Formats: sequence, C-alpha cells, structure tokens
Amino acid sequence: MSSALKWRFRAEVAGALACAAVFVATLVEPQWFELLFDEAPDGGDGSLEAGVALVCSLLLGFLLAALARRDWRLGKAATTS
Repeated sequence: MSSALKWRFRAEVAGALACAAVFVATLVEPQWFELLFDEAPDGGDGSLEAGVALVCSLLLGFLLAALARRDWRLGKAATTS
C-alpha cells in the first residue's frame, strides 16, 4: 500500500469512527448540539438537531466506510501483484 493511500485510508476510517461517535452521542443525548453550542433553533426540544445529526452522520459514515473499504482493497491488490 502506498504512503498516500495508507494516509487516505486512515483518514477515512477516522472520519467513519467520528461519524459513529456523533451518531451514538445523538442517540444518548439528543440535545448535545444545544448543550455544546448554546443555540436552540427549534425552541429547545432538540428534535431538529437530532434528526439532522442522525441522518448526516449515518450517511457520511457509510460513505467514508465504503471509501475506506475501496482503498483497503486497492492496497491489497497492489501488494499482491
């Protein structure tokens, strides 16, 4: 696996893990966004932020995981040939 591919793979895995952490944090505490940034765009119930955080973290996490898998396979193919 080339150095650039290795770093890209690591960045994609780290991003996917961060998305998973945001997803779990949102499930545990739906109002974490309001607590962190002291903003309440939906009047304080946290449903808007929770919905956006869940959908975005899930989609971005799957995208990054798929990209990491592709890079892993590219790296394995390059080392075996």
